[in-house]
Amino acid sequence: MSLGEFLRARRARLKPQDVGLGPGVRHRRVAGLRREELAPLAGLSVGYYTRLEQGQSPNVSDEVLDSLARALRLDGDERAHLHRLARAVRSRPPVGPELLRHGIRRMVESFAEVPAWAVA
Repeated sequence: MSLGEFLRARRARLKPQDVGLGPGVRHRRVAGLRREELAPLAGLSVGYYTRLEQGQSPNVSDEVLDSLARALRLDGDERAHLHRLARAVRSRPPVGPELLRHGIRRMVESFAEVPAWAVA
């Protein structure tokens, strides 16, 4: 399970009434809280929370994770799991030219006049 999947699953468990919000609209398109409802509860912008769910913010701090854990009403085991998932995202090895095979690196380096991107 990824960090984003975990956050979405825990957000889906909560109802607006669980966190002191009114029921809002009668029919909700998503189960549980919307991103727009959870982010302020955790003290985050909606854009930053969205990037976390999408795996686009690998350097999330422990303070942000603790704030999310409080907003999501996680228990101790779930909080620890949230931190483990975030550390897994942080510890992914960087991909650089040293990880490319020699022939691929030479080919990419030969593209002097155009941008080139190689995925290992």
